[in-house]
Order: sequence, then structure tokens, then C-alpha cells
Amino acid sequence: MIVLVISSVVKAQDWDQPLLTGGSDAPNILFFCTDQQKWNTIGALGNKYVHTPNLDRLVKEGVSFTNTYVQSTVCTPSRSSFMTGMYPSTLHSCKNGQAIWPEGAPLISKMLRDAGYDCGLSGKLHLSTAHVHLPEQRPEDDGFRVFKYSHEPGQRHSSNNYLMWLREKGFDYEELKDKNGYIPTNLHQTKWCTDMAIDYIKEQREYPWFFMINVFDPHGPFDPPQEFINRYDIDILPNPIVSENDYNTNSEIVEQIMFQSRPEKYSERENKKRLVKYFAQIDLIDVQIGRLLKVLKESGQLDNTLIVFMSDHGDMTGDHGLTSKGCRFYESLVKVPLIFWYPAKIKANIQSDALVELTDIVPTLLEITEVEGHERIQGMSLLPILTGRKPADHHRDYVRCEFYDALAVDEDEGIEPSFGTMYRNKKYKLNVYHGIEQGELYDMEKDPNEFNNLWYDKKYKDIKYKLIKKSFDVTVRNIDTGPRRLGRF
Repeated sequence: MIVLVISSVVKAQDWDQPLLTGGSDAPNILFFCTDQQKWNTIGALGNKYVHTPNLDRLVKEGVSFTNTYVQSTVCTPSRSSFMTGMYPSTLHSCKNGQAIWPEGAPLISKMLRDAGYDCGLSGKLHLSTAHVHLPEQRPEDDGFRVFKYSHEPGQRHSSNNYLMWLREKGFDYEELKDKNGYIPTNLHQTKWCTDMAIDYIKEQREYPWFFMINVFDPHGPFDPPQEFINRYDIDILPNPIVSENDYNTNSEIVEQIMFQSRPEKYSERENKKRLVKYFAQIDLIDVQIGRLLKVLKESGQLDNTLIVFMSDHGDMTGDHGLTSKGCRFYESLVKVPLIFWYPAKIKANIQSDALVELTDIVPTLLEITEVEGHERIQGMSLLPILTGRKPADHHRDYVRCEFYDALAVDEDEGIEPSFGTMYRNKKYKLNVYHGIEQGELYDMEKDPNEFNNLWYDKKYKDIKYKLIKKSFDVTVRNIDTGPRRLGRF
């Protein structure tokens, strides 16, 4: 039997708990989460520019969801949702800079650990604030035995295991980047996170494992190795999705709502240079997926490992004249990749266009592993689609996204804390920016690029008010009303 060594920051556990319901046949789980990767960035899902043969393999041999929506457009609240299966507002985890994890619910890693899984992590966690010189505080019990922490390469403190590893090799991240203009592949954080996972996968153990890889890519500032940039002919890359309406409408939203950029008419060259680096980082990620598949095969674990690939939120990358993220709900920001790969148990080559939330990941993992969750989980298991028990074209009637004062504002610019909610069904997307009159309504079937805001269109007045009522109803229904009954979480 493997003896699990508990980190000093994790509460002591009684390790004589019952074994998993699924016993030794329960799958290992490799959970790969990228940072700020928009939905349309995988070759097999329609992007003809990126080089993603390993992700393409996961798509062709697994189930991919092409309408997966985040529950917040920034890291901490989004990560809280897909680590618990609950909405950020229900968890009281709405801010990127919150001082501590509010312990609003157990993480999936704790739930699996309590059922007998061995759990590990490399890269970022970001369930609480992680400033440049200030490491985040871990939850009271996150379930991770192995915790190789590196929020981002530029976070310079003694808890950043990646930077410590670089220094041991005689390198300084900033000096290396300044000298080369990039980070070489063998020294890159994305590869380091994968190296940590490979070391973990190769360990001998009796029970199944859950390992979470949280790379910082393709988040900016972009530092892809030059060899990946050299793959691209910049002249044939696509231009961003943008129209004149992005500069001359929605003025009230632009002026009063917090975002990390303002609509700008970038030159074609600027847009494509940004996109080259963004795509190059995704290519680097794909190479790491290939390395993981190889070590799983060589160690005899490939057939009994479930792989989940996803991202915490997207990036505007020049679409609508914007870069980065904030309190807006464009598809480039709220829609991300989501792939499940487990050929032994789930269907192959299914591309589902059903509406899906990141809250649905936790209940899916719990059902696959036959681990009991708690009654407050708000997500819905995707297993019926993964196994073919239900058609792949429907999962939810709607998806929702929240932004509740999630990013710090610049008071000198006169912008107050921003609050917004998105309600989206198959046909319409409604965005309400609370505290200002103007909002957004898009017909997603006629206007998938979100160029024509129908908020003030009289022909859509009844539809707008009906959707506002629906959005308000689901917001209220997801309020934390306290414990459901005595003795239960």
C-alpha cells in the first residue's frame, strides 16, 4: 500500500477510509487546464492555422464540447467554479484578488482524495490572490499530496517552485527573457509543469490518481520559444473578428465597465504578431499533451486514464478591438475548449454543440469515479453524452456567466467596480451590466460574431424583457441560502 505523505499546510486525515466504490478499476484522471485559451484554437475543431496533432487525437478519440461556457471571465472565480461544480457567487469566490479561499465547498481534489485517490498538482491554483511577490494561501484542505506550485513565471517569491528550479540550473527568468526575447522550450514553465506531472505519473502506487496541470500559457505576456513562432507564416493568419460597430456603439458600456483594454484599431501587423505568439504557446501546450500520452502508454496506464482538457476562460486577442479580459461576455472570452478522452469507457469522435458549463466537470468526474459528492453541486453530469446514453445535441437550456467586482479598477479613470451577468440560450445572448442602463442582446443564430446589439431595438423589446426575467430568476435561485439540513454540507 502506498503511504501518502501529507503536506504541512493540509489538515491531517484519517487514511483508513473505505476504498473507492469502483475499486482498483477506477480510472486515473489527468486534468490539463490552460490559462486564457479561447474556444476556436484546436485544429480538429476547425482552426486550420494552429499545429495541434495531439489535441486533435483527443478530439477524434474522445468527446469534445464546442459550446462550453465559463462561469466567470477571470481566473479565480472561474477556477472556483470548475473545481467545485458551483457558481462563484454561491461560493463567495467572486474576486481575482480575494485574500483567501472562502472554504465555500470542497474541491474535486479533496472529494477524490477522501474516496481514496492520490492527488497532485503542478502550476497555478489561483483560488486566492497571487500577486507578484505574494504567494496565495492554499485552502485548509485541498486534497493535494504533491503540490508543485508556480502561479506564473513572473511571480518572484520563494514558493514558486518553477523559479526555484530555474535558479538551481543557473537561470533567472527575467534575464533569460530579456536576453532571448523568449523562453527556450527546455526551460519553459509549460514544459516544467508537464515534467512534474510525468514524474508523478511514473510513481508506483496501489490506488488511482488525480493530477491537475495548470500551465500559465497562453496567457500573456507571451513568451513562446522561437522554434514555435517559426512555424507560422504571419501573412496568412486570419484577422480578428471586428466591425465598425465595436468602436461607435455600446459607448456607455465601454466608458463605465471595467476591462483590461479599450476598443482600439490595431494595425493588421500588430494583430497578427499577437496571434502568432498566442498560437505558438498553444502549439507548445500540444507538444506536452503528446509527451503525457507517451509516458502513459509506456507505463501501461493509458487504457485506464481519463484525460480532461479545458481552459479557465478565453482572451479577446484583438476581437472587437479588445485584448485580454474583463467585464464583457463576447464568445472569445466566455467560450473555451473542453475535451474528455477515455476510449475504454466513452464514445469516440463526438463533437457536441450542446450548451455546457464548466460547473458540469465536477459532477461528471464524480459520476465516472462513482464518488459521492454533496447536494449543493450546481453542475450537471455530462456522462450521459460521453457514453452515448443521451444525444449529444442537448445538455442545458441555458448557460450563465457572472462578473461581480472581479478585477481591481483604476479609480483615477473614474470607473466604479463592475457587475455583469450573462444569460445565453441556443438563440440569444443577454448581457446585463448592473448599475448602467445599456446592456447587450445578440441573436446568436443570425449574428454569431456579435456585431449587432439589439438592446435598444424595439422589435426585440419583448424578447429582451423575457430574457431579463429568466436571467434574474436563475440568479436568485443560485443564491447561497445556507445549509440545506442539519448534519449535511
